[in-house]
Amino acid sequence: MIIRKGRSTVTFVFSPGQGARTVAVVGSFNNWDPAKGRMRRQRDGTFRRRETLPPGRYEYKFFVDGRWFVDPDGEGRVPNPYGTENSMVAVG
Repeated sequence: MIIRKGRSTVTFVFSPGQGARTVAVVGSFNNWDPAKGRMRRQRDGTFRRRETLPPGRYEYKFFVDGRWFVDPDGEGRVPNPYGTENSMVAVG
């Protein structure tokens, strides 16, 4: 899920269910590096991370305990070179 605040601030929200230990949002905005996209667990059980991004279109996925997930509530999906899909968000 994407929550917007202003034109360039995006909050990524993911609800992995019970038992998830580490969650990261990774994508074209952080070179697909899980260490650069660690999300924080919230009291409601979701994980969140806020990013300020320049205008453009970005692809992303959630990396949960070593497994990749598309955003079930994202703005859209696009095919990737690995035969699966990435989530997509447009900023600006």
